[in-house]
Amino acid sequence: MQLNIFDELRQIWKDIPKDHKLRDLTFDIKLHKKLLEIFQVGSYYYFVVNVRRSTFEVVSQEIETVLGYPLCDIDLPFYLSKIHPSDIPIFLNFEAAVERFFKRLSGNKLFKYKIQYDYRIMKADGKYIRMLHQYVIVNHDADDVKTFAIATDISHLKDEVRPMLSFVGLEGEPSFYNVDVQNLFKPEKHIFTRREQQILHALGNGLSSSEISEVLNISKLTVDSHRKNMLRKANARSTTEIVKLAFENGWI
Repeated sequence: MQLNIFDELRQIWKDIPKDHKLRDLTFDIKLHKKLLEIFQVGSYYYFVVNVRRSTFEVVSQEIETVLGYPLCDIDLPFYLSKIHPSDIPIFLNFEAAVERFFKRLSGNKLFKYKIQYDYRIMKADGKYIRMLHQYVIVNHDADDVKTFAIATDISHLKDEVRPMLSFVGLEGEPSFYNVDVQNLFKPEKHIFTRREQQILHALGNGLSSSEISEVLNISKLTVDSHRKNMLRKANARSTTEIVKLAFENGWI
């Protein structure tokens, strides 16, 4: 069964403690935006997430330029649905690790860490780009936990590399880079039917549709139909990409 990233994320966030009543009085979204325009290494957008309510409270206009979707269409479930399928379990493992990390902190130390990880997200034109996702907590109480997040396109800096999680200490706090997180959410291994797995193995061995039809004793039209279904299931754009994903995720 495929992971529902929004539902799984809400379950993780439900475990956030409610015994804090804190607000980062130094946070100013206008000041942060000015700093972003000076120091960002790529195109970016930002948003404020109300974690307890599982909603976006603010989404910057720049998201339309970077991803191509109309701002009015973008809510948290929509945004999460565009994350690359192979990165979804990694994303959820990261958020589970973040929830455990912050459980060990108290008081103003909650505001002294920046969370940083990356993932691939699909643009409106169907292409994937790699985003560096960074956020800090700006409010933490029983009713609301709010984070200010910045997503920067780092496709030109990091390509085809496994996402990494870091806890960056601020104001003298220790940092933890490239953290090895617990593998609570595992990639799906059996998204294809038995016949599709046979075709995937053949594609991995470099066979064409005509050659596969002869080996499996089925028509080329049937092979092509299976290949289209496989691309759709894997959310892949080409045979090369689907074979690569298959090796990465243990499908073959």
